[in-house]
Amino acid sequence: MTKYFLASLILMLGVGLGFWVGRQEVPQNSNSTAVSERKLLYYRHPMNPKVTSPTPAKDDMGMDYLPVYAEDQSPPETQSQQGKILYYRHPMGAADTSPVPKKDEMGMDYLPVYESELASAGQIQISPEKIQKLGVSTETVAKRALVRSIRALGSIQIDERRVHAVTPRFEGWIQRLYVNATGQAVKRGQSLLEVYSPELMTAQQEYLIARQGQQALQQGSVQARGTAEHLTDNALQRLHYWDIAPAQLQRLQIQEKPLDTLPLLSPVNGVVLEKPAQEGMRFMPGELLFRIADLSTVWLLAEVFEQDIGEVRLGQVVQVHINAYPDRLFSGKVAFIYPTLATETRTVKVRVELPNAEGLLKPGLYGSVTLAALEDRDERLAVPDSAVIDSGARQVVLVQRGEGRFEPHVVKLGRQADGYREVLAGLDAGDQVVTRANFLIDAESNLKSALDGFNNQGADAGQATHETQHGGH
Repeated sequence: MTKYFLASLILMLGVGLGFWVGRQEVPQNSNSTAVSERKLLYYRHPMNPKVTSPTPAKDDMGMDYLPVYAEDQSPPETQSQQGKILYYRHPMGAADTSPVPKKDEMGMDYLPVYESELASAGQIQISPEKIQKLGVSTETVAKRALVRSIRALGSIQIDERRVHAVTPRFEGWIQRLYVNATGQAVKRGQSLLEVYSPELMTAQQEYLIARQGQQALQQGSVQARGTAEHLTDNALQRLHYWDIAPAQLQRLQIQEKPLDTLPLLSPVNGVVLEKPAQEGMRFMPGELLFRIADLSTVWLLAEVFEQDIGEVRLGQVVQVHINAYPDRLFSGKVAFIYPTLATETRTVKVRVELPNAEGLLKPGLYGSVTLAALEDRDERLAVPDSAVIDSGARQVVLVQRGEGRFEPHVVKLGRQADGYREVLAGLDAGDQVVTRANFLIDAESNLKSALDGFNNQGADAGQATHETQHGGH
């Protein structure tokens, strides 16, 4: 009886244990069924989610690619309104990005860059707060007449064609000086000095004798009258050659006696530059007694750089600023372009003629010259100089594509005018270009990286497709 009781008890325990085990296996089987029902989409790079593979693979470091299931993808309604995170950028704007979250050397988190921030590859996103702090300003690209102003430095010089030397044509002595200081202003016909000359006395006596003989032979033969008239004319012409003033000749004819001294007159209006003459000194024919300059017109000799000399033309109107008269503007014209270049300064001299009726333009004064050179009668597409970021190898302009979004464009530029550069390629009329704070935007948003992405967009897309098709290898 006892045996039957023990057998029945063991049987009941076995049935109970089996029932309990069966109940415990149900969730395990349902869980394994759920696992088996999960849909595997692809395998992704463990460090770069952008690199994927349809089959299991390993990266360059031997790490397994991670499986990505359909359930792991966030439904569209739970995704951020800002869109997909493309990468993470350095918080201080350094040229460094990361495909995964990380920290910089100071422990600051890298900032996410969302798909909505970059409408297309190569664009730069700047927050409105930073745009306001940087003081960003833009200007519309448009066609304009390019007028280039050439600027050069120069100095006022005496017009060489208006310098006159007072030199006697006979030997004599200076009896009296009327102009006895350099820099003194003189008028045309003004007496400079009185001279005594034995040769001049002899010439006067010969003229008076010839004139008296001509009068005496009024009733003589034709040949005698002709000879006397010829002698008189020769004697008078000799006095003319010696620069005796007509008033003095008239006085000689009236008084009919030689004048002891005769004055030498100023040939022009001007100022005395040199005065070797001294009262009582002896002079010889051709010796310099006075040098007088007419300053009613002066020259300005400007040094124009060789890259600008091709735009200078004869007759061009010139605006001159003289340092001594900052509130005055003088006008002149280009009169001559010198045929040689100074190798030391790489400049060419340009002569500008300036009227000087007031006498303000004194030789030696320094001034700046502005020459307006019309580049072309047709209007050309142009951008302000401040809009161009020139690296030496290429020129870049930032184009505004929306609120806080900028796109770098490599441009080809032509000639430079007053504050503008001609655009040959890279921009269209109506584009909004950054004219202020573009260098700060460059530093803030890592312009170089954006440009590289802009130029290599097609190459990157092709490489990503290749890696997807070949398992990331």
